[in-house]
Amino acid sequence: MRFVVVTGMSGGGKSTALRMLEDAGFYCVDNLPVSLIDKFVELIDTPNSEISKVALGLDARAGQSFEDVTNVLMALRERGYKLEILFMEADDHVLIKRYKETRRVHPLALEGRVEDGVQKERIVLQDIRKQADYVIDTTDLLTRELKEELDRIFILNKEYNSLMVTVMSFGFKHGIPTDADLVFDVRFLPNPFYIDELKLKTGNDKEVQDYCMSFAEAEEFMQRLKSMLDFLIPYYIKEGKYRLVIAIGCTGGKHRSVTLANELYDRMKDKGNYGMKLYHRDVYNRSV
Repeated sequence: MRFVVVTGMSGGGKSTALRMLEDAGFYCVDNLPVSLIDKFVELIDTPNSEISKVALGLDARAGQSFEDVTNVLMALRERGYKLEILFMEADDHVLIKRYKETRRVHPLALEGRVEDGVQKERIVLQDIRKQADYVIDTTDLLTRELKEELDRIFILNKEYNSLMVTVMSFGFKHGIPTDADLVFDVRFLPNPFYIDELKLKTGNDKEVQDYCMSFAEAEEFMQRLKSMLDFLIPYYIKEGKYRLVIAIGCTGGKHRSVTLANELYDRMKDKGNYGMKLYHRDVYNRSV
């Protein structure tokens, strides 16, 4: 029997993940009281049971000690149950925004501020996060991308590492992305903006791509960048990093950076045991 415990920050996407696992054939139960977890596992794990895949949703609730949850899960593992823990999370500002948009009350801030509840919950869940087999950060994930990641882990059974790599194009005149981990400047390449037939196109158009990549220095840059990332990423994974943003910038963020970001994404996707995203921040930015 495959037994997955789905937990994490309130607003991090736990309920969405459970629904997706249910669609994938998992028998899902959410918010089971701690005192019933042991009994539930015993009832499910019987020789004649037709249930082969189970997902159990657990979260921090007022009046319920999550330390007890952690102890129960550890005890089950010691008894030979092969539990997989999926931890869902997001940045604080995103969690707060999601709560404010839905006008829900945070379970650990029933009479206080959402911000206080988020901070308290991080402390409560810090131990189980360390034990998690999978950590998915939904800060910038689309619903489609979350489904792809869950399918990769629980349906396709591919090797998992928690790192999500985002390749982002941007324009320096609009500012360097604040969440960038690695920033690369491709303004050394000739600018298609000054070619009349390319000016109104973007790096998503083949004509611009062909122009930018026609220069030997563009190909050499891509090879050197890919080689460096192949070296760095395993060490990021080893250190437990779960998000890496690679920002590639040109002047306006429409031609060279978009082309090179697309090219890097194509060369990296499906090549490693990490997730990949592509994002063009300024490709349609009309500000001067």
